[in-house]
Amino acid sequence: MVSKIFSRRVLLLLAATFQPVLGQYYKIDTDDEIRESARTLAYDLMLYYEGNKTGKVPGILPGPPDDGLGDYYWWEGGAMMGTYIDYWHLTGDDSYNAVITEGMLHQTGPGNNYMPPNHTASLGNDDQGFWGMSAMLAAEVKFPDPPEDKPQWLALAQAVFNTQAASDRRDETCNGGLRWQVPISNIGYDYKNTIANGCFFNLGARLARYTQNETYAKWAEETFDWLWNVNYIDHEIWSVYDGGHVKYNCTDINKAQFSYNIAILLQGSAFMYNYTNGDGIWRDRVTNLLNATLRDFFPNNTAYEVPCEGRQGACSTDMLSFKGYVHRWLSVVAQVAPFTHDTIMPVLRQSTQAAVNQCTGGPTGRKCGFYWSSGQFVDPSVDGTTGAGEQMNVLAAVSSLLRGKSESPTTNQTGGTSKGDYGAGSSFNSVTTPLKPIGPGDRAGAAIVTFLILGGALGMFGWMSWDRGG
Repeated sequence: MVSKIFSRRVLLLLAATFQPVLGQYYKIDTDDEIRESARTLAYDLMLYYEGNKTGKVPGILPGPPDDGLGDYYWWEGGAMMGTYIDYWHLTGDDSYNAVITEGMLHQTGPGNNYMPPNHTASLGNDDQGFWGMSAMLAAEVKFPDPPEDKPQWLALAQAVFNTQAASDRRDETCNGGLRWQVPISNIGYDYKNTIANGCFFNLGARLARYTQNETYAKWAEETFDWLWNVNYIDHEIWSVYDGGHVKYNCTDINKAQFSYNIAILLQGSAFMYNYTNGDGIWRDRVTNLLNATLRDFFPNNTAYEVPCEGRQGACSTDMLSFKGYVHRWLSVVAQVAPFTHDTIMPVLRQSTQAAVNQCTGGPTGRKCGFYWSSGQFVDPSVDGTTGAGEQMNVLAAVSSLLRGKSESPTTNQTGGTSKGDYGAGSSFNSVTTPLKPIGPGDRAGAAIVTFLILGGALGMFGWMSWDRGG
């Protein structure tokens, strides 16, 4: 009798010990398992989206928080659009393409440059930049082109770049660089940060590669140099810091490290490496940024958000979505800078396994949390969110495992179909207008005068919260 009781207790103990593994829904051992897991993750993520419902606004997640409408700021809708564009590209599942196209086009604004008036209270350079990068991704992966009477993906990316290169966005403080916020009245306008300039750098590098227009590359080079010269990139260990205030000439550096800051610079550098046919400077930058990324944000080969993850509830809603972008961008680095492939992809696979291990929550037993390292599901309600960022992270990580089976980002010389417009986003609109080369008077840090003029934009912007975390 004692023996039977002991045996039963052992069995119960073993069952409890292995329950997370036995109950795990998502599998990633084969390509078919990856596609099936991604399909379910994509379905569950779409449950957080209301833009395809009657009376709701296409393209955005519920929000913004300042208006009491939901947890999410405008930019995260653009990031989600990009995640689904990647999902389609990597899995071939076009179930959500119509929804994504509708959302991407609905948010372009009257100038077709991702500056919609009803979201001006959330319009930082980084917010606009995320929408621009999703449009750039659509061009690179040949996401189905919009109707001919609608703005095209490449032109939208160019429009975002052009508005951010314009003199309206530039001044001499801190010897150049973009401010965090666009409108002068916004809290945060006095802050120049890495993510705003990182989005611009990333977009410039990708436009240079796609169009083979040297002016984009010049802007990208000078933006990276500015980040280096202002010491937002550590000259010894290559950690990437958040930003500084203009009244201190950007010397009061906030040394908080966010994973998407370094990853956006890493991906942009990889595109510059590819564009320059393996230039040694860009190879070194890719190598150093990659080493720092893996060192700082992948302990035990698992994605970890350094500034907030050690304390449940410390991550803002924005931060809870960073891991997915990092996985997506690193997987592209492995493609466009192939010398990094064997370093990156094993880490991403281990990190993704940790991610799916903890997706065991909710009534379905497949809801995802944020804390991958523990291997245990922690309900998103702990962080005061509805979980779209957490779900998006895992979808991005799982989908990205298929990157090696997909076509590398295209260019207009390798099969890209999206139509561009060099004058997009400016006060004129001509597909034949070339970019003016950067001259001595146009260097970052001066009152940059380009062929682009963003007329009257600043007057329409409102307030936003300083603690938005974007």
